[in-house]
Amino acid sequence: MTIRDIPALNATLNAIATVLITAGFLLIKSGRKEAHRKIMLSAAVVSAVFLVGYVTHKILIRGVHTPFGGTGAIAKVYYVMLVTHILLAISIAYLVPRTFLFAIRGDFERHKAWAKFTFPIWYYVSVTGVLVYFFLYQWWPAAR
Repeated sequence: MTIRDIPALNATLNAIATVLITAGFLLIKSGRKEAHRKIMLSAAVVSAVFLVGYVTHKILIRGVHTPFGGTGAIAKVYYVMLVTHILLAISIAYLVPRTFLFAIRGDFERHKAWAKFTFPIWYYVSVTGVLVYFFLYQWWPAAR
């Protein structure tokens, strides 16, 4: 594994988190609380491993920005997605642990109330994390 492999690994972790979050949502909607708990804990672990990989990559590349190769309308789409992704990802660092804390304490009413906000934001961040990878590294990479 090289430093160039980390973004693909991170995108894979985001994709796995998205699948787990989706499964957790479907499980709780069908009343399977214990399966929901296990899946959501798995999603949190995968997301935490992603965060370690992301920070590690940023440290290894010394924070150098990866340029986007697209132009015109697609560049506008990309930058709107990127800005919203970043801002909402920052909020997830607080929302997910807080939402989990309510469940761990057995305060399921507050957990449910917080999850109504946390779930769509976490979902959006996970999906757009994968899309950012594809936009930057697969679909519109900058000329090197």
